[in-house]
Amino acid sequence: MGVMDDTLGAAFAGLVTAATLHGISIVQTWYYFTHQNDSWPIKLLVGAVMTFDTVHQVLITHTVYWYTVTNWGNPPELQLIVRSMLVEVIFNGLTALLVQSFLATRVWRLSKGNIFLTGAVALLVLGEFGAVVAYEIISLRMTTYTELATLEYLSISVNALAAAGDVLIAGALCTLLHLSRTGFQRSDTMINKLISHFMPSQILFAVNTGVLTSVCAVASLISILVAGHTFIYIAFYFCIGRLYTNSLLATLNARKMIRNAGSAVNNGTPSDVSFSMNNFAKTTSMGAQVRPTNISIKIDTTKEFSGDEKPAYHDLEKTELGTLRENM
Repeated sequence: MGVMDDTLGAAFAGLVTAATLHGISIVQTWYYFTHQNDSWPIKLLVGAVMTFDTVHQVLITHTVYWYTVTNWGNPPELQLIVRSMLVEVIFNGLTALLVQSFLATRVWRLSKGNIFLTGAVALLVLGEFGAVVAYEIISLRMTTYTELATLEYLSISVNALAAAGDVLIAGALCTLLHLSRTGFQRSDTMINKLISHFMPSQILFAVNTGVLTSVCAVASLISILVAGHTFIYIAFYFCIGRLYTNSLLATLNARKMIRNAGSAVNNGTPSDVSFSMNNFAKTTSMGAQVRPTNISIKIDTTKEFSGDEKPAYHDLEKTELGTLRENM
């Protein structure tokens, strides 16, 4: 391994990976604004997250350029901290705060206002952001990486809180989705089919939301503990914000398919439900017709009535389905 491989090489690898993920988030943002019709608060959330994500990409690009081009052949500069290297931390923190807060509201809804569960999520989210702010304020007074190394405890705190928050959110969403079964056969069948569709391709979008960011945070944490004198941890940290952004957009873009599937079952009529997801298109057990740009799922339902069946039973089932779709 060359002298620069675990320093500038690691930072460059992180930059390239982050840029690739940023490109994916741009495509997802385009899809969101052209296919979703959400309220202004949600649109503002997406706009803010994408703005922070873009600013972060600009900052880390400047950081790598400053070390590898502007000061190429000037080793002493590697000991100095460029300002963009420090400022990017707060934008990653803002992205995490917004996305985790959004997911916390999903936990609140699906748990029907469980104060203890949502409160635990909120404490971890706010604790992480507080640690980020503290790190930012203190680090901006420093000029060398030797000084920055004294903040190792704060770096550990940020990554540990991020991992804990992501795991709790992912576990809560997965569990609550499982518990959302209404007891009605058609309703439960819809949920089972949705889970079986997402499981092979995304390991269930709620779990993916936390697992990917958790893995990245843990990898960054381990890198700091094992090789804190290198830039390996920076490669992982550069990508955390991108994973948050893509998780948010994937969650929002997936709702249309879920809601349309629920409508098809609720109305008792056949329906073609399409969701554009190029990277995850595959044939499902539901008779999906796969095309290059989307997944078409045809759900055929038949409404059966027994002689002594009461209409109120079906009204109750529709109500349960409607509640489930709203919470998603």
